[in-house]
Amino acid sequence: MTDIRTLKLPKTLVMVGMMGAGKTAIGRRIAARLGLSFVDADDAIADAAGCSIEDIFERHGEAAFRDGERRVIERLLTAPVHILATGGGAFIDSQTRTRILRDCLSVWLRVETDVLWRRVKRRTDRPLLQTEAPYETLVKLVEKRYPIYAEADITVDSIDGPAEDTVDSVLSAVAAHLREEGKTV
Repeated sequence: MTDIRTLKLPKTLVMVGMMGAGKTAIGRRIAARLGLSFVDADDAIADAAGCSIEDIFERHGEAAFRDGERRVIERLLTAPVHILATGGGAFIDSQTRTRILRDCLSVWLRVETDVLWRRVKRRTDRPLLQTEAPYETLVKLVEKRYPIYAEADITVDSIDGPAEDTVDSVLSAVAAHLREEGKTV
């Protein structure tokens, strides 16, 4: 386990990955351990729009949502060092991905498709899965997005177990990455 008393992030830590990967749950715990603020990009987008993500998708479509998401994340990345959980499609946007890779430390929470499915199948707040074949849609999203998520600075498997185990894995991986870059941890 990483000694977090000595872990200092030189830049914002951005959690990326599929819906259901645990970006918010893990990100909140990491922020608490490091004494940093936590921001969920989807919450910030809903606040800025004055309506839910689902409503944005329904009323304006995915393209309008992605445009708003890009602008909100750009604004969030100007804040002091913090932990940011992005929505599943944020890192897929080339402009957002370029900014994150340039200015932040990114962690992909990789999850097996069947574990993702168990986590999201009963939720109604996943607009991209509101299809006639949601599991098949999820599989297609995984196939399309995983090669892009793999561009993140760090990859950690989000296991189907206690969240604290994944938090420990992320903190250890971040510490190792910073040491490799010659940063003080």
